[in-house]
Amino acid sequence: MDQNSKIFIAGHTGLVGSAIMKALKQKDYKCLIAKSHHQLDLSDFGQVNNFFKQEKPQYVFLAAAKVGGIVANNTYRADFIYQNLAIQNNVIYHAHQYGVKKLLFLGSSCIYPKNAPQPLKESSLLSSQLEYTNEPYAIAKIAGLKMCEAFNMQYGCNFLSVMPTNLYGENDNFDLTTSHVLPALMRKFHEAKLKNMDSVSVWGSGKPRREFLYSEDMAEACIYIMENIDFKDLIKNTQEIRNTHINIGYGSDISIAQLAVLIKEVVDFKGNIVYDTTKPDGTYQKLLDTSKLNSFGWKPSITLEQGIQKVYQWYKNVYQK
Repeated sequence: MDQNSKIFIAGHTGLVGSAIMKALKQKDYKCLIAKSHHQLDLSDFGQVNNFFKQEKPQYVFLAAAKVGGIVANNTYRADFIYQNLAIQNNVIYHAHQYGVKKLLFLGSSCIYPKNAPQPLKESSLLSSQLEYTNEPYAIAKIAGLKMCEAFNMQYGCNFLSVMPTNLYGENDNFDLTTSHVLPALMRKFHEAKLKNMDSVSVWGSGKPRREFLYSEDMAEACIYIMENIDFKDLIKNTQEIRNTHINIGYGSDISIAQLAVLIKEVVDFKGNIVYDTTKPDGTYQKLLDTSKLNSFGWKPSITLEQGIQKVYQWYKNVYQK
């Protein structure tokens, strides 16, 4: 990519897409294309075809997706598999049809089997059963990265896939029904502080461990990959073209209990933490092996505490006065 390349950021209002858009602007990329859902429904084949035909983007960041936490994934199973398949099928197919030079598809660490060895290596993909609660979403994301791989192999495309760990940041989803654990806890502690509550309830036992990456670090990693890594670089030393996606993570994890304490301290909530063990824990650990990306020269720069502090300041400015 260069500063005058036409770059389409699909999903530019979401957590990752907005961070990518912000980072590209800061790096002085001038020809950025972004469309709201009302302007362009990515699940509509005809609309996507017309968009690519008219705009002819050279590079695509495919960050658009239907996302949510444990409850949302398990409740809206049909919506999660259908909508995600439709979005990625349309964008990847038309990127090929209209000669996009490079595409970056964003997946999720839930693509890995429930009981895969930790930390999760790219080679663990499809080695055993998935976590059932988010299986439809995971299957959609696996299909997306395999679609990129297949177009590369059959047509010589340069479509890359990245698998981020749990992400958090500005423009996250703070809805208590559909959000992920970190923004949900931040909202719970903040509202408990405002109401002078005695305690905050945290789902599960607090024992599961999670890795968290700040969205601005994720954006930097995505742009670094688009600028420096091609599909041929990922298969240079492999005899079999499989699992060519790239993990993006922080490199270490903490327990949900430790996370709750950290957020409590940042928010300055004085009450207690109570664990609701009637609620599910989900997968015990999901730590990514990021050695592949590290070998290409990229590592994160923002600590979890720094990131939480930044997001909390943003949250107070946007949601609460």
